[in-house]
Amino acid sequence: MNIDFMSKRHYALVVSVTLLVVSVVSLVFFGINRGLGFTGGVLVEIGFESPVEPVEVRAILEQAGYENTVVQNLGSETEIVIRVPPGEDTSVDQSQVGDSIHSMLVERYASVDLRRSDYVGPAVGNELTEQGGLALLIALISVMIYIMFRFTGKFALGAVAALIHDVLIVVGIFSVFQWTFDLPELAALLAVIGYSLNDTIVVSDRIRENFRSIKRGTAIDVINRSLNQMLGRTLVTSLTTLLVLLALLIAGGEQLRGFASALTIGVIVGTYSSIYIAASMLVMLGIQGEDLAVPEKEGGDLVRR
Repeated sequence: MNIDFMSKRHYALVVSVTLLVVSVVSLVFFGINRGLGFTGGVLVEIGFESPVEPVEVRAILEQAGYENTVVQNLGSETEIVIRVPPGEDTSVDQSQVGDSIHSMLVERYASVDLRRSDYVGPAVGNELTEQGGLALLIALISVMIYIMFRFTGKFALGAVAALIHDVLIVVGIFSVFQWTFDLPELAALLAVIGYSLNDTIVVSDRIRENFRSIKRGTAIDVINRSLNQMLGRTLVTSLTTLLVLLALLIAGGEQLRGFASALTIGVIVGTYSSIYIAASMLVMLGIQGEDLAVPEKEGGDLVRR
């Protein structure tokens, strides 16, 4: 194949900048809908004998004083998941909220089964928020250091720019649609960093080898050739990964939907960024064959003499 990827890099830049601006604006003004793992609160799973509308359950809870609760179906119409934010009244034992909700629903419905009741305190939520952000920061710094030693500083800047681009867009989409962002989604975000990095390193390695072996042609020609050589491998890897994620989206249920959604978006954006962010950065930074020349061994001049 002979696709001129770099001739479209300016259009790709406009798309990327637009997505990044929308993501940053949404994060600044609307924030992210953090789950109970970060904010604290109570997660209750209830099973019913017959289908129940979440709206009815939410109305019952609001009448009992449970405001701002999130009520959703969990996999089927007979299963309900209830997320209760931490209460302002510190005298109330939050660990008993699940039993209280169960008792309340037993009075209104027949055969109500309390399947799960988990409580996460605010202190734990704040600690998870700090550790999650620190994990992302350490991952980005480690990647930059590794690629600087593995390749050159220009490749490192391109790889880190691609990773930041991927993370911001994934988190930005969750912010725009106000999807719940919890610990599984954070794990998916770290997996996206690993997936995007792997794709970027493979492409970068081919670009480096071609710069060393191809003596004629501009930097754009060498990068285009490298991208075309890796296109088949990239598409096969991305498509097979997306097939697995599609199965999770369809059959994984409510608990895995956020995780699978974050990974799906990340795989698509990561494949795109390996071509149009990491490779385009090399063109912007003026990469040349001299930057990737194999260093001569010490004393090589003396041996030739």
